Amino acid sequence: MLVLDFSRVLSGPHCGRMLVDLGAEVIKVEPPEGDMTRFSAPRLHSMASYFAQQNVGKRNISLDLRRSEAVELLLRLADQADVVLENFRPGVMARMGLGYDTMAARNPRLVFAAITGYGQSGPWARRRAYAPVVGAESGITYGQGMARGGQFANDPYSHADVYTSLECASAILAALFQRERSGRGQFIDVSMCETMLYVNEHLHWELSPLTEDDLGEEVGSFRPADYPVLPTAQGHDVVVSGHPAARGTFERYLAAMGRPELAADPRFGSVRSRRTHLGDLLAELRAWSITFDDLEALEAAFAAQGLAMGVLRSSRELADTEWARERGAVVEVSDRGGGTFRIPNSPWVFSGAETGARGVPAYRGEHNRDVLAERLGLDGAHLDALEAGGVLSSRVPGR
Repeated sequence: MLVLDFSRVLSGPHCGRMLVDLGAEVIKVEPPEGDMTRFSAPRLHSMASYFAQQNVGKRNISLDLRRSEAVELLLRLADQADVVLENFRPGVMARMGLGYDTMAARNPRLVFAAITGYGQSGPWARRRAYAPVVGAESGITYGQGMARGGQFANDPYSHADVYTSLECASAILAALFQRERSGRGQFIDVSMCETMLYVNEHLHWELSPLTEDDLGEEVGSFRPADYPVLPTAQGHDVVVSGHPAARGTFERYLAAMGRPELAADPRFGSVRSRRTHLGDLLAELRAWSITFDDLEALEAAFAAQGLAMGVLRSSRELADTEWARERGAVVEVSDRGGGTFRIPNSPWVFSGAETGARGVPAYRGEHNRDVLAERLGLDGAHLDALEAGGVLSSRVPGR
């Protein structure tokens, strides 16, 4: 499968990385100014680790998209492609002569996936959008802040980009599956803002006409923000999955602590009163957990009651665990200078296929000559002329 990846930064590139890891040939198309993540830090040997994580294994060509010769070369590549992926604002690809209608007229089997902030239509279609902006517009930043007493801050992780890349990859695979039956490709319009509504598991509650007062003896929408973060004698914190005030779960916590008498405490006699006195209930749990200097023993106490526990740790700490090593969850890829970057591997393990990170991160335009010779049959003289005329561009460090 051949994919032309015109996308930049994160939402599209991560989708393209997924397709590489699933075995596709992905050719990343960059303009002469390059993907902005190439200039992020840290960098080794003129290769940014951010860029490497999202683009490892892709071949790379760089053309001046303002030149008609470059557009024609890309259209000829699109004639052979199964998928085109882009995340420009609506209309940009069409203005460059690379829109879906133009490509599909030449290659009806093409699946063309476009990621935008707010979709290809509607009053917000032209707005600029990055993950923090979409997080704000979609209610995620608001919900996170309200769960922390009204302290609003941008999330350090670009959820809107990555979630949208996952939804886009799913849509691409579905469109390819449909193409096997219909013989035709199609246009896929995926918006970051709709994605953030789609993945918000609490939206049903936020859109409900009911209020907290209407809940009675229930805990609304599980409320994982209320789940305990508990200290231990070792200095580690742990997180337990399960709302301490919920009917059934409350009794599990008491059993784990060996404190059945708390059920008779007026503060904890009902779900409503436990919601009101949640801080007191969490204090009881913390006073108990701090007596543990053995994390395995604490987890066993919770597990005996059907409660899951996890240690609060950094991503680096997880990457260095035996679990991560056994699963191959983190892999090393070339930094293009004799060393390596550590990046996350794909999470799929197939019984009948090999998937995962492969290849190396490419410099801008590194595969100009190889791709155009292999795919379009251009000879050396033609390629020399394209380079001399500025149609092709590259930035490959000297050796």
